[in-house]
Amino acid sequence: MKKRPVISIRQTPSIREKVYQVIREEILNGRIEPGERIVETRLAQQIKTSRTPVREALHTLEREGLLESIPRVGYRVKRINWDEVEEICEIRSVNETLAVLWAIERITPEGIRELEENLERSEKVVEEGNVKGFVKLDGEFHGILARASGSVRLSELCEMLRRLMLRYRIESIFLPETARGAIEGHARIVDCIKRKDKEDASKAMRAHLEYAKHSVRRHAFEERRQKNTSEKQE
Repeated sequence: MKKRPVISIRQTPSIREKVYQVIREEILNGRIEPGERIVETRLAQQIKTSRTPVREALHTLEREGLLESIPRVGYRVKRINWDEVEEICEIRSVNETLAVLWAIERITPEGIRELEENLERSEKVVEEGNVKGFVKLDGEFHGILARASGSVRLSELCEMLRRLMLRYRIESIFLPETARGAIEGHARIVDCIKRKDKEDASKAMRAHLEYAKHSVRRHAFEERRQKNTSEKQE
């Protein structure tokens, strides 16, 4: 019997995934503003692709909470809502605290090295003034920690909530002082994991996420409100 040749398939990002990443980046960076209507045909023309991957990407972004569907109109970017921020932060605190407790029991020496290397790279990019580079490293830190918990479901939940929170944090996390505060929180968490101190680890994670919540309130809500008030007075 003739032996069949091995078929090799090279994994490449799909068009839908690429379109999704482009639109998501535009929303998170504020280039598509809260409340702005998204027209599927116009977006497809701008990205230079067909409407199908755009439609699929918009469905995904709606599920993630970045867009809301308007009957007979299409989609628009969800407006930033403080009650939603508080809700996400509370749920995230419960999940990520559990993740760090399980990580203390299950993390490998390689996992600890990953966290330490992430800290070193984070400090370096912020010192170099590349604060936007820290956004990716921040996500990687929490991803390493969630995977170290040993639970795929918990890791997926943590990632979903972190993505939702990023929309609100994007304005504050780009500031050097906020990034440095986040890195200090990461360092405290790593120290607790290395000492296998569950009580301190719980406190460190909750304090870290509380810091994130306060930075969002200050930069994404209070300063914006003050700016809008001063513009109206002018």
